[in-house]
Amino acid sequence: MTHRLLHPQPLGIFPLPAGYLVIPAVDGGADLCASLLTGRVPDAMPDPLRFYAQALAGDADGAWQALERDPSPEACYNRFVLRSEPSDYARLRSELDGELHALLDLVAYTTGMIDRPPEPVGCSGEVAACILAAHAAHALETDQREVACAMLQQAVAEVRDISPLFAAQLLGDLAEMQVLDDDADAAIRSLHDALDLIGLYSLPDVRAHLALRLGMLYQERAEGRRAMLLEASKCYQEALRFYTRETAPELYALAQNNLALVYLAMPLTEASDQLRKGIAVQALREALTIYTRDTHPDLWRRTQLNLANALQYLPSANLRDHLIEAVGLYDDLLATRDLRHDPAGYARVLANQGNALAHLGDFARARQQLSEARRLFAVCQDADAIAGVDEVLEEIARQEAGSRKGEATAPALRRAPAGENGY
Repeated sequence: MTHRLLHPQPLGIFPLPAGYLVIPAVDGGADLCASLLTGRVPDAMPDPLRFYAQALAGDADGAWQALERDPSPEACYNRFVLRSEPSDYARLRSELDGELHALLDLVAYTTGMIDRPPEPVGCSGEVAACILAAHAAHALETDQREVACAMLQQAVAEVRDISPLFAAQLLGDLAEMQVLDDDADAAIRSLHDALDLIGLYSLPDVRAHLALRLGMLYQERAEGRRAMLLEASKCYQEALRFYTRETAPELYALAQNNLALVYLAMPLTEASDQLRKGIAVQALREALTIYTRDTHPDLWRRTQLNLANALQYLPSANLRDHLIEAVGLYDDLLATRDLRHDPAGYARVLANQGNALAHLGDFARARQQLSEARRLFAVCQDADAIAGVDEVLEEIARQEAGSRKGEATAPALRRAPAGENGY
């Protein structure tokens, strides 16, 4: 008689190895499944189920030991998930049947013991979805992206109604496939669908990851369109409800940096846009608490440059202080730039610093920095950058001429070449 599993199982919801573990049909098993399907891990579990909490906590050895004396088919399978030994696989293939047999082959494929995932014959729901997701990964390895997308769509259909959190993560994977196929519209729809499925379930890390990815897609496609930039900002704000400097520093810095760039890309058409510029500066400062010169040199340079550029154009009564800070930030950048290997990057910093110095009225040093930037841009044959520098130099000349005549002039200088992220 074929052994039957308790359904639905929380397969695919949590990271491996817990994501492949099954809950046995013991007292409290159904209740535990119901909680895990919503992303909630109960504080207390019956003794026969504590192995799952140990696995979630990263204690795979402790979880295995908790199952060591359990002869049930679920325990035999779960021990193999926790310690995947080829000798155990050969033995268990003759002992397990039905869905556990298929899951056993799935784990063997995932750990590299066999070359192909099993077929989902006789399986449905979350078991079938796990196997179909493995088929999608296998298809992607052989560059069969259409097949991979079809497998993931089928997997989503299997679990949409019974395991929304699993379906949401599958949709996130599908969105990545669609990005590879240059179908950003489909990827955006998939990510929105995933976020709708998650709703208010207790899996904030997954929600934050999906929101961050969706924000990046909106930002990549915005091309200055205000509506898309606003959507991207909402996504980054959603991600930052979960990511913190302490718990996820890299993702926190990425979300802060991208939020800043979105706000800086918005034209000043509404009163609220001025506030966003200030928020952007603060977000860049937050990113720089993670991106330091020693730990993330490239990201530090880009973020530092964007902060310096943003300070030049921040609507504020403290404009002079901001310009002085920007000049100092550019000095720090110039000290780390390699003129020989990156003359264009060095020239961009010089040009932007020259613009800030001109705003401060330090025309002599401004002309010096801008002239050197122009020379480097000429070497790099960057005609647009040369034209931008020439406009600033011409404006300096006009202001100096006006000053000699005793005319009052306003520092209406033009923006110098943009930073490395387009700002």
